[in-house]
Amino acid sequence: MHVLYRSFFCLLLGVITSLAVAQTTTPTLRLRGVVQQATATTLTLKERGGEVIELALPKELAVSEVYPIALTDIQPGSFIGTAAVPQVDGTQRAIAVTVFPETARGLGEGHRPFDLQPQSTMTNATVDQVVAGASGRTLQVKYKDGEKTIVVPPEAPIVTFRPGDRSLLVPGASVSLSAQAVDGVPTVLRISAGRNGFQLPY
Repeated sequence: MHVLYRSFFCLLLGVITSLAVAQTTTPTLRLRGVVQQATATTLTLKERGGEVIELALPKELAVSEVYPIALTDIQPGSFIGTAAVPQVDGTQRAIAVTVFPETARGLGEGHRPFDLQPQSTMTNATVDQVVAGASGRTLQVKYKDGEKTIVVPPEAPIVTFRPGDRSLLVPGASVSLSAQAVDGVPTVLRISAGRNGFQLPY
């Protein structure tokens, strides 16, 4: 096995074990990090934990560009995804917020654990109310089976995304990707990247 594949398969094995995935199922793994090198067929990634991993790039690769927008761009009716940390008062304190383009409305709707940091959550929902305050904005959001109150501090990054291409995959680019073993080779399924040094919040 290629030495650079070992970290990927160790992570993949952990996912298989923790989720008790059936042998016939190949799990998908989320990786975040910085591009070290990219060719037409491979991507070398320095993962946020410091491991360097080489992955295959398929001919048909879904690439998105993530870029910053203003907090005021979050309005009632916006469909958002927010990584957050639960607070003792029952609210969720946002780490970062993604405002989805209209074409992605409803994507992953709901509230669930998230792997960004210990005890973090992800809520994809429609903004019902926005209350501005000195400490940021408070969002009342609703999804199919419930609702949450999200406190968005001024320092929380607010981003959205649009279709991108492989020109974003340059050394030093911040990326988040989904990967899967395809015919025994760790392969990127889809990837999001920042342009000109923009650091993805998650």
